[in-house]
Amino acid sequence: MHFLDQAKIFIKSGWGGPGAVSFRREKYEEYGGPDGGNGGKGGDIIFEAVQGLNTLIDFRYTQHFKAQRGTPGMGKNRYGAGGKDLIIQVPVGTQILSDPKPIEGSEDEDGIPDYEDQDILADFTEVGQRVTFLRGGDGGRGNMSYKTSTNRAPRQHGTGWPGQEMWVWLRLKLLADVGLVGMPNAGKSTLINQVTNTKAKVGAYAFTTTKPQLGVVLHKDREFVLADIPGLIAGAAEGVGIGDRFLGHIERCRVLLHLIDATVDDPVEAFQIVTDELAAYGEGLDEKPQIVALNKGDLLGPELMEDIAEQLRDQVGVDDVFIISGATGDGVGKLLDAILPILGEARAAARQEAQDDEDGTWSPL
Repeated sequence: MHFLDQAKIFIKSGWGGPGAVSFRREKYEEYGGPDGGNGGKGGDIIFEAVQGLNTLIDFRYTQHFKAQRGTPGMGKNRYGAGGKDLIIQVPVGTQILSDPKPIEGSEDEDGIPDYEDQDILADFTEVGQRVTFLRGGDGGRGNMSYKTSTNRAPRQHGTGWPGQEMWVWLRLKLLADVGLVGMPNAGKSTLINQVTNTKAKVGAYAFTTTKPQLGVVLHKDREFVLADIPGLIAGAAEGVGIGDRFLGHIERCRVLLHLIDATVDDPVEAFQIVTDELAAYGEGLDEKPQIVALNKGDLLGPELMEDIAEQLRDQVGVDDVFIISGATGDGVGKLLDAILPILGEARAAARQEAQDDEDGTWSPL
């Protein structure tokens, strides 16, 4: 299945059904009075986060979503049925954002304007979460409701209120426990293949991975989700190599696993480039718990790998550097052992934060 993390769609709730103009006509009651019922309410547009989806690819082929219109009212005081709600299923981690408008007078020499910042309108972080995004229009009144003491036979009726419509952007930010970051060709795909059942593409060239990959790690009877993010380069936080989109996928990771290719000319510089991009992107990425692993130990040997690890400890202040080989699995078990307690602490902190939110100690309002 192809991975897509952004999509623009058009959504429209249903119109309300028109009210009816009708008069009761029965034997011996020629002037029975009005009995036109009201129209039904239009269907709502509802978004729901569901399990089993991890891409927005479906929205590439279907971009217009319209809820059902309410049924017209009928005679004999019969109200129209409400239109069916349209439920749009999205992956957990999806955000709904406003469609940015161009800023008037901001055009450059080529006539290209700047755009307003996008607002986050909804954020789906849990399976089953639902948001009624657009409400359907109310049904029109039937002529029965217009009857008064002076207007005994009204012929006016309501046509039904229009639904709401708008363009929105969907943006998917993967939800994972551990985010795997590093420079291109650091061996991230090889490692995720080693510890999960993921079949990520592996190649001896940069940018083999062009889309995020998810895998479930089972270690010592404990599970966690590992996300492989495409390689980051200098300027990624500003969008170079669409790195800003890749960085967005690790915003919600609890722990970062920073993988360094020991065979590059300057592993310390490689580490610093990725660290600087995490800080430049913001959103607290540079404050997340981070584990550093030096990869490709099978190519250099233990002594040289230890020398490089010592350089990292001395020059950038990394306390622990794990020496591993994603290809052979050497040192991977020890690395996973170190991840489990750090991840446990991060999960406990997240649960406590969620509990504080429920207790009302924090509010976005």
